[in-house]
Amino acid sequence: MKVVNIITLGCAKNRVDSEHIAAQLTEAGYEILFDSDNAVEVVVVNTCGFIGDAKEESIDTILNCVEAKRAGLIEKLFVIGCLSERYADELREEIPEVDEYFGARTFDGVVRALTGDYRTEVETKRELSTPKHYAYLKIGEGCNWRCGYCAIPLIRGKHRSVPMEQVLEEAQHLASKGVKELMVVAQDTTYYGMDLYGKRCLAELLEKLCRVEGIEWIRLHYAYPTDFPQDVIEVMAREPKICKYLDIPLQHLADNQLELMHRRHTKAEALALVERLRTAIPDIAIRTTMLVGYPNESAADYEELCEEVKRLRFDRLGVFPYSEEEGTFSATKLKDNVPQRVKDYRAEHLMAIQTDISREKNEERVGNIERVIIDGKSGDFYIGRSQYDSPEVDEEILISSHKRLMKGKFYNVRITEADDFDLYAEIV
Repeated sequence: MKVVNIITLGCAKNRVDSEHIAAQLTEAGYEILFDSDNAVEVVVVNTCGFIGDAKEESIDTILNCVEAKRAGLIEKLFVIGCLSERYADELREEIPEVDEYFGARTFDGVVRALTGDYRTEVETKRELSTPKHYAYLKIGEGCNWRCGYCAIPLIRGKHRSVPMEQVLEEAQHLASKGVKELMVVAQDTTYYGMDLYGKRCLAELLEKLCRVEGIEWIRLHYAYPTDFPQDVIEVMAREPKICKYLDIPLQHLADNQLELMHRRHTKAEALALVERLRTAIPDIAIRTTMLVGYPNESAADYEELCEEVKRLRFDRLGVFPYSEEEGTFSATKLKDNVPQRVKDYRAEHLMAIQTDISREKNEERVGNIERVIIDGKSGDFYIGRSQYDSPEVDEEILISSHKRLMKGKFYNVRITEADDFDLYAEIV
């Protein structure tokens, strides 16, 4: 039996692609490792090409694998994903030691290269690279919004929804493998269904996912704010399986920047949406991201952003300094005129504001009893998460317990102590 090591870089959507490839190869008799340091016959690198740092990490990983191949530790090396979708010709010329490159839209090619076949009956199966109690569920691919800074439409193409029956079959398969928590992902989850059914169908899909036996938590990621569906808010409010959590990247809160970013909504519309969400779901945790240092971001624009972040007090916030991506509107039509030192300062300063907000919000939770799922153990503490936190990106609850807690099981805990981005708790 040959062994394949799949190295996944970038976002959760890439992870889902890798897990689909792993299922195909497992059916063909291969043994699968994920992100292993062991010498194996075949390595597949699933790359990210979204921003500069991600591209650099992908290139470095490929070159490390090339060195391993030269040393005889690898027989075959394949590269797939966003970087090779966008730069396949350049990569073939610069790194010819790779046996073949396949793009983000043609990753099935690596399956055919290794097995001679791609089995459609296996399309809804996955080999999990996450802990077995949670998984990402990709409901769409590509994006139609074409924000000024974003290369995703250039790489992944226009929005394409996964048919609802296929999504549900995949969810049922994941539940049968012991998955308790689903993270629903796409470039824009709220656009789901427009291409297939002529209307937004995310609320309908969420209701059907709630009926999947074995699934206890459903979490929604990457929701675009423009024309946010009211029925999604309503289903989130009434369905107990849907976590009171929403990942909704707003990117900025100054109209000058939103217009230059081609965000298709105003500051007032973004603020109204936040108010609508919090009114309908009072305990909702809102995760968002902000982009600073975009072309022509003035000191006044940045100050406006900071003041709104202080006022709105998001539960989770990520901050990114702008980096120019070739082929995008901002790269071709705007001048990258904010100095890097200013970008870095603005990102660090805004994150410092959020750190204070996070600490204050955490302190407010001390004494609360909350339901958590156990992700594992580190040192003397069990690692848990509440419905307000997604794995890998959000806070953890560090739990003291004299009795053994089972990974993937739910427990009630009392919050006893708060840090900036973590909480401490004891079993009730």
